[in-house]
Amino acid sequence: MSETAKPRLRGAIVPVTPFQQNCAILWDNDSKAGMVVDPGGDVPRILEAIEQTGANIEKIVLTHGHLDHAGGAAGLRAMLSARAGVPVPVEGPDRRDAFLLEKIAEQAAAYGFDASNVTPDRWLAEGETLTLGPHSFDILHCPGHTPGSLVFVNAAARFMLVGDVLFQGSVGRTDFAYGDHAALIGAIKTKLLPLGDDMTFLCGHGPGSTIGAEKASNPFLQ
Repeated sequence: MSETAKPRLRGAIVPVTPFQQNCAILWDNDSKAGMVVDPGGDVPRILEAIEQTGANIEKIVLTHGHLDHAGGAAGLRAMLSARAGVPVPVEGPDRRDAFLLEKIAEQAAAYGFDASNVTPDRWLAEGETLTLGPHSFDILHCPGHTPGSLVFVNAAARFMLVGDVLFQGSVGRTDFAYGDHAALIGAIKTKLLPLGDDMTFLCGHGPGSTIGAEKASNPFLQ
């Protein structure tokens, strides 16, 4: 297949919630098939961004169960499904984050903003595949920040969505009762770093980076 004939994966970032979480809208440039990743809140802002992209959202995807990543998923699912006239499913994270998704509303209230609990239509697991039109994402289970944190890897585009597993110059917090720093670092070193220095990633907060840059300068990976 020639370079010009390859399907193009495009994306936009919408910072949401007081935590400035990177909600991502990804879509295929040809078919306009799209998905929303980690809609933590501010659903009207996400809907406005979707309209600007022209994407036809087919699914909502969650990297993990924290409220700033999943708090708007139930509301967005309801609105998109009503508009489309067909169900728009929520997929992910790994089932091990169910206990977090069940407490989103309670936790959000403590921070002074609205969010809803959500039950995914499909739990995801390592070894399975996430699809978007002609694009395919391998699923990696990278626990430590939460028990069910997932990373979605598009090998063809040399791009991945890492949620709060890895950041530019840092890694995900593990100072929760269920956190596991050793597991997090182990997952990063054994599953993400081998993907190659040219692999770019979008993280849950702040600017993205590449595996090569983090191998060279991230103090948590030295």
